Amino acid sequence: MNVTIGIIGFGYMGYYHYKKILPKTDNFQVLAAYDVDASRREFVKGLGLTSYDSLDEFLKDDSFNTVLVSTPNDSHLALVLAALDAGKNVICEKPVSLNADEIEQMIAASKKNNKLFTVHQNRRRDGDFLMVKNVISEGTLGEVFRVESRVDGSNGIPSDWRRVKKNGGGMLLDWGPHQIDQLLCLIPSKVVSVYADLLNLKYEVDDNLIIELRFENGLSALIEVFTSAFISYPRWHVLGSGGCLDIKDLDGEGQIVRGIVEEMEWGLHLVDHWGPKEPAHEPTSATRTMKPRPEHTIERIQVPKIAQDWQHFYFNYYEALNGKAELFVKPEESLRVMKVIDVAFESSRIGKSISCDI
Repeated sequence: MNVTIGIIGFGYMGYYHYKKILPKTDNFQVLAAYDVDASRREFVKGLGLTSYDSLDEFLKDDSFNTVLVSTPNDSHLALVLAALDAGKNVICEKPVSLNADEIEQMIAASKKNNKLFTVHQNRRRDGDFLMVKNVISEGTLGEVFRVESRVDGSNGIPSDWRRVKKNGGGMLLDWGPHQIDQLLCLIPSKVVSVYADLLNLKYEVDDNLIIELRFENGLSALIEVFTSAFISYPRWHVLGSGGCLDIKDLDGEGQIVRGIVEEMEWGLHLVDHWGPKEPAHEPTSATRTMKPRPEHTIERIQVPKIAQDWQHFYFNYYEALNGKAELFVKPEESLRVMKVIDVAFESSRIGKSISCDI
């Protein structure tokens, strides 16, 4: 069975799916679209698609078996429920909902109607994330105890509904679902505490944020999003007992640094780890603990780049629709992401870390 699609919301992301992703994916066809904006409906007609100005009429169209919801965040619940109840399978853009309660309603509706329901968490197939995943799984860093995920820029928030609180704007509901989802995929353990500091520097919604997650297995993780940063941190910084991984940005420039000499010797005796022997009690910098290691005491390993593969989401969806595979993004996994987001909002509101079991 081919995947035939009707798109709800033909703005930036709706057109992105139509233009950039779906044409590269076999066994997919976009047939129709519905948008509340008249100019977009005319644009859809110009593409040769069936254009609807009524949601009810759109959902009565039997030519497509899947609805792709790509609208402002606050409209997802009503649209997903309507599509599922109309007998359509549903792909929803992230964030799937404004809170965990909403996605629980969606999951219940998908089960009631026996229809597929998934969330477009495409950044599970980002090249930089796949690089981190591979390095951790290979054990190159030893026992990983800290993962830091950062997205920095200086362009602020796009000038549309993403700046508006009632529409579900803000960075926690924009980049947060991606970063949290990636961390939950990386770390096979429950989240046991969440601390969040959400900042509103320019807008009514959070435009900068810091989140600390602690996991049952002892590992900790940091999420940062800054839209007012003119100098960026590395996209990924991962610490393990045997080394450190840095990935510079989304392009995937990365390296592992490991110590050849496991532990530097300090004291009043002579040491030679730093090159020619010299009295160890005569420091050449203000601190011994943070003194940079000489290059001959460390090993630098360039991490092979991995290309992003966003089409994988659709390849899997086709297989799942035909009963040949499980969904790549299960709705229960997206529910877990939203539970973490709920706790993060509350933590920022009260200014304290919150214990949880997610």
